[in-house]
Amino acid sequence: MQLTTSGIVIRERRLDEEDRVLTLLTRDRGVITAYHKGYPSRRNYQAALELLSYSDFVLFYNKERYSINKADSNTIFFGIRQDMEKLALATYFAQLCWELAPAEEDGAEYLRLMLNTLYLLEKGRRPAGQLKAILELRMMTMAGYMPDLVGCAGCGAYEKDEMYFSFSKGDLLCSDCRQDGEYRRRLAPGVLAAMRHILYSQFEKLFSFTLPAEGLRQLGETVEQYLVCQLDRSIPSLDFYHSITT
Repeated sequence: MQLTTSGIVIRERRLDEEDRVLTLLTRDRGVITAYHKGYPSRRNYQAALELLSYSDFVLFYNKERYSINKADSNTIFFGIRQDMEKLALATYFAQLCWELAPAEEDGAEYLRLMLNTLYLLEKGRRPAGQLKAILELRMMTMAGYMPDLVGCAGCGAYEKDEMYFSFSKGDLLCSDCRQDGEYRRRLAPGVLAAMRHILYSQFEKLFSFTLPAEGLRQLGETVEQYLVCQLDRSIPSLDFYHSITT
């Protein structure tokens, strides 16, 4: 069976100089694994198969296995590839797609989030830390790890002078309901508002908020700690990103 879809390469494993196994985040089938045989006649579209390339693919599906017959690149994000920090961050985003996006299901919303984030990262339209927090929290929400930030889990208060977030439970408690001995991070009002915006806004408005530098730092730390706590495993590409930005 032959099918055509668009997608982005989120993982690459070379079998030899010509052949490779690619993991694709596709619009129609979510995350899939596809094999590519590097015949000489196919070398004219090698750029479409590189990590982070967004391309149109012609696939052949047989015996529960995808093979790439043709690929035409749409965007290769050249500006990201020229910057080590941006490339490390984009590679981390790709690993999150591999971890969180569904396999063999509709992946349009995941692909849309990834492509918009990479575009803004490449063009420098938003701070890298802001884009990182947006993609992490929105993708976690889409994958079923949505925290409850509507109000205090104890009394239901939407706002109090002090609101505390649990990385393990993914909920809020105000200062009146917070229990002694339970670790929670106090969220500055601007940080809580930004997290709510990421969770509940329409996609068209997702990237349209600002925070001062200290607020972005707190937002980034909070969202990353929540993600790591919920996934309960190390993420090598995240560790590498921090190693070159520290």
